[in-house]
Amino acid sequence: MKPVLQLDAADVRRARTLARRVGRPIVRLAQSHTTVSVERATLRLAGLSGADTDGIPWANRLADVVRADVGLEHGVALPVWDALVRGEAEDLLTLAQKAAAGSVTMRVPTGRDLQRASSLARRQVGAGLRQIDRRRRERERLVQRVGDAPSKPWIYLIVATGDIYEDIPQAQLAAREGADVIAVIRSTGQSLLDYVPEGATREGFAGTYATQENFRLMRAALDETSRELGRYVRLTNYASGLCMPEIAVMAGLERLDMMLNDSMYGILFRDINPVRTFVDQRFSRQVHARAGIIINTGEDNYLTTADAVDAAHTVTTSQLLNEYFAKEAGLEDWQLGLGHAFEIDPTLPDSFRLELAHALLARALFPKAPLKWMPPTRHMTGDVFRGYLLDGFFNLAGALTGQGILLVGMMTEAVVTPWLSDRDLALQNVRYVLNAAGNLHEDFHPAPDGFIAQRATRVLRESLDLMEQILAHPPSSTGGGLLDAIADGTFGLMRRPADGGRGLDGVAEKADDYFNPASEAMER
Repeated sequence: MKPVLQLDAADVRRARTLARRVGRPIVRLAQSHTTVSVERATLRLAGLSGADTDGIPWANRLADVVRADVGLEHGVALPVWDALVRGEAEDLLTLAQKAAAGSVTMRVPTGRDLQRASSLARRQVGAGLRQIDRRRRERERLVQRVGDAPSKPWIYLIVATGDIYEDIPQAQLAAREGADVIAVIRSTGQSLLDYVPEGATREGFAGTYATQENFRLMRAALDETSRELGRYVRLTNYASGLCMPEIAVMAGLERLDMMLNDSMYGILFRDINPVRTFVDQRFSRQVHARAGIIINTGEDNYLTTADAVDAAHTVTTSQLLNEYFAKEAGLEDWQLGLGHAFEIDPTLPDSFRLELAHALLARALFPKAPLKWMPPTRHMTGDVFRGYLLDGFFNLAGALTGQGILLVGMMTEAVVTPWLSDRDLALQNVRYVLNAAGNLHEDFHPAPDGFIAQRATRVLRESLDLMEQILAHPPSSTGGGLLDAIADGTFGLMRRPADGGRGLDGVAEKADDYFNPASEAMER
């Protein structure tokens, strides 16, 4: 859909210039640091999988030994593949087992040993990257063979019982009822685990654990349903939290299609250290770019803690920063599922016009991006009839403003975990609105000097002012700029200092001889 708002071209250019200036120091920070999860993701790309009898992955065990013996600042690749070249073990799994038992001591090789170790590391890690490339081509062939969703917005439905074997039939049924994208919500608290659980899981709280085996099982089931329906059904999970890079790698290896991957969500709403998050995020987005995965960002969450009208400009600012970080990592416009949400208090006069203004602003700023819009949650009261009406307004706004990914709202939001019958009614709501008004955007042209256009311009200019304020933060021991703005509670009213939060002990500044064959390949 062509944008119907005509924004000032100078404001739009300035917005991207400011976002680049705000984001560039964060990119430099990410380029100069590594984390335990980045290093474990590299081991996973080389084929290291499985876990010990305590459920701790061998990738964790091996990375921990390297960290204890020589530190993370050199990366794990040189010490690990040096040990293999020296004959300490015949493969990564055996090496991890022996290292965990204390029978291998790591070192950072030099000279000819360094060359041999780096060459073997490039070859084995490169095999994992080539597997991701094959899975991307496989998706493209499957879409061509079975067909794609007939039109946008793609209907995005959440399924998660905690038991992957219960999720599968529910996801297949949802696809048969019209869902184009199935999102498996991650079990509450998994983002705070500094390891990825192993295997198929049958217990989870308010969601299902994100594991490579769960990814494989759900992808295979939806492929079966895609062939049955004659349209490719996409699969979504969450690449966030302390294991963001590893989950991104697993998603690429198992051909997921979308991943929740926001630049600041883990910082603001899970109190994960900002530096850890930005380093992990850059690596994970490089993986997503290579895998052809669409990312979904989390600006909707800001509006669950801050007022959706007063804080609208922080959403726009975050969208601009997410775009900059994503493109710097290699993602293309079609992979940017930038987020926003239908969260204005419905009792506020002109609330629907305000929602349209904010949604049209996002569409005008990012005309090629498949924007992802979230349904009402904050003002769902338990009155299912009122909730069903609000979801209908949300669906109408999505149709009017050209959202690419429309998350299905549930009238039982804030009451219970939705039943299958709730999902069916919610899908009926979407189908009715899109059938009755799906092409209404052809006739919808807000007055250039009217309420909607003026509101959109105001929010954009407030975003410009905010980025100017962020740039006014001088460099300091806490980082300055965006890091200081996050510490001040600028986004979502959450104060998160750069030297606080979970996972900071897993961050290391790179040494001059740092080597990571995955980063090396993806940077190219």
